[in-house]
Formats: sequence, C-alpha cells, structure tokens
Amino acid sequence: MGRVDRSLIAGLPLFAGIAPEGLDRILAGARSTRYAKDSAIFEQEEEAHAFFLLLDGHIRVVRSTPEGQQVIVRYISAGEIFGIASALGRTTYPATAFAVVDCVALSWPTSMWSELSAQFPSFGANTYKTVGTRLQDTHTRVVEMATEQVEQRVAHALLRLLEQTGKKTDEGILIDFPISRQDIAEMTGTTLHTVSRLLSAWEDKGLIRSGRQKVTVVDPHKLMLVTNGRSERS
Repeated sequence: MGRVDRSLIAGLPLFAGIAPEGLDRILAGARSTRYAKDSAIFEQEEEAHAFFLLLDGHIRVVRSTPEGQQVIVRYISAGEIFGIASALGRTTYPATAFAVVDCVALSWPTSMWSELSAQFPSFGANTYKTVGTRLQDTHTRVVEMATEQVEQRVAHALLRLLEQTGKKTDEGILIDFPISRQDIAEMTGTTLHTVSRLLSAWEDKGLIRSGRQKVTVVDPHKLMLVTNGRSERS
C-alpha cells in the first residue's frame, strides 16, 4: 500500500514527544493492512513475525488453555499497540488476535522493535508502560476471579469496556463494538447461561439494555454498586 500519512499517528500517546521527521522514519518501515471481521491477525504460539498498531476497529485477544477453554484476555481499541511479543521477551505470540469488526492496522517486522526503541527512547518507554498497564489489569482480573462473585465480575467487565469504548446515546452509554453474551462469559470465567441470567435480571431492573451483540449501560452508578458487592437496591 502507499505511504502512511503521519497525521494518523501524530496525536497518539505512544508517539508523544517524537518530532515529525521521526514519525516519518517510524512509518517508513510500516505496512498498512485491512483485516475482515472475524479474521485472525495472528495466532497463539505462532512465530511473532510483526508487531501492530490498530488504526481503526477493535481487536479481541483470546488465549486458549491447555484444556481447550477460550479466555478473552482483553480488547484492543484504535490507537493501541499489540502483538508486541518482543517487549515481553517472547519469540511467539501468547494469544490469538481476532478482528471484532473490519479493521485497519499498521505492522512492523519484529526485527525493527529493538531498532525503533533505540532510536526513539520515548517509543520504547511508552510501549513498556502499555505492557505494564496490561499486566496490572491482568493481575486485577485474576484477583477478581479468585475473590469475587460472578455478578461482581460481570459488572466489572462491563464497566471496564465502558471506560475503554463507551459512547453516549439516548439510552445510556453503549459499549461501542459488537459483543456477545458468550464473549462476556469468556471474559469473566463463567457460563453463557449465567451471563444471560444476569443481564436479563439487570435489564429488568433498568441497569442495562442489551440486544444482539449490543450492550448499553443505562445506570453506571448502580452497576458500580454491584461491583462493590452491594445490591442495586442499595
């Protein structure tokens, strides 16, 4: 594809403090690719041939356990870097990345990781900061899985997605990408039946509205009360 315009990345925190000519040098090694909805950008344990920056769309990162269970690790939104195996000291991808909707991403060969980090220390530092934030988020979720009731875990997951991609609508705040009840189950270590029961109960009580692959939080405050272990009647 043609040259990528630096305006696409200039305002992103990942590239903060890098001069325009530096951005051009970074983009010179990048390739822009479109990924169709539901396609895999890379697969778990595949050799990490590239790292990526999502320009448009949403990515679902899924890890398979040795028992064959699917766990949704996180969602990636536009402007975020992903597939950065080198920053984790890995030569393979630790999970599979799927396009939730049609996506556009930039990619660089993995071999350029150390070169770019050396030339642009702020790029390397910002990437490690991203990795650290994600590891902390993973730690928080592990603690939630060990200590919280299912109801609290699901409420926490919805509020995290709201913070990441929330879009104000007439009905409330919409999680702004397609998400199914099965996806929510895979995020929270529970079953589709349990998630369906919870969402239906919350919908009856006016906390959320849900449709096909669509969730709108009508009352974030009451959902926050659920995460604190207090009922929505509190």
